[in-house]
Amino acid sequence: MGIYIIIGLMAVVGMLVQNKLRSKFSHYSKVPIRAGLSGKEIAEQMLNSYGIYDVQVMSSKGHLSDHYNPAKKTVNLSPEVYSGRSVAAAAVAAHECGHAVQHATSYSMLKFRSSIVPVVSFAAGIQQYLFLGGIFFIQTMPWLLTAAIITYAITTTFALVTLPVEFDASNRALKWLESSNITEGVEHDGAKDALKWAAMTYVVAALSAVVMLLYLFLMSRD
Repeated sequence: MGIYIIIGLMAVVGMLVQNKLRSKFSHYSKVPIRAGLSGKEIAEQMLNSYGIYDVQVMSSKGHLSDHYNPAKKTVNLSPEVYSGRSVAAAAVAAHECGHAVQHATSYSMLKFRSSIVPVVSFAAGIQQYLFLGGIFFIQTMPWLLTAAIITYAITTTFALVTLPVEFDASNRALKWLESSNITEGVEHDGAKDALKWAAMTYVVAALSAVVMLLYLFLMSRD
C-alpha cells in the first residue's frame, strides 16, 4: 500500500510541476526583452556564434512543443517561441540550440541517450503489458515480472541520462544569453527561472521512474 501512496504522490507532484511550468512560461511570455529579437533570430544567432550552419530553425505546431531533432538537424520552436520576443522565447530558443551545440561538439551524454532511443522505444511499448502480466501471472509465469523489471530499468536509465543532457543545455543557453547581452539583469534571472522549472519536469519524471522500478524489484522478491 505504501508504494501506491508514493506513486500517487509522485503523480500529484508531476501535475503541480507541469502547472507551475505553464504558469512560469505564461508569465515570462509577457515580459519583453530589450534586445527585441524573436526566438527564431536568437536561435540563429546562437547557432552562428558556435559556427553551426547546417542546423535549420523551424516553426513547429503545438504549445511547448519545442525540441531539437538530431537526425534532421532542426531546432523546432513552437509558434509562441519562434515569433515571440519575450524572456520565455529567448530562454527556450537558446535551450534548444544548446542541444544543437551538444550534438556538434559530440557531448557524450547526448550521444549515449541518442544511441539507446530504439531500445527505449521498444521497452516503453511493451513494459505495461509485461507489468500487468507479471502481476496477474506472478505464480505461474514469474519471468514476466523479470522482463518487466528489465524494460523499466531501460526506461529509467533513459530518464536519468536525460537529466544531465537537459541541465547542460540550459547552462549553455544561459551562458550564451548572458555573454551575448541578449538577456540582462532581471531578464536573465527570468530566463534562468523559466529553464529551472522546465528542468524540474525531467527531475520528477526520473524520480517517478526510479520509484516504479524499485516497486517492481521489491515485488519480485516477495
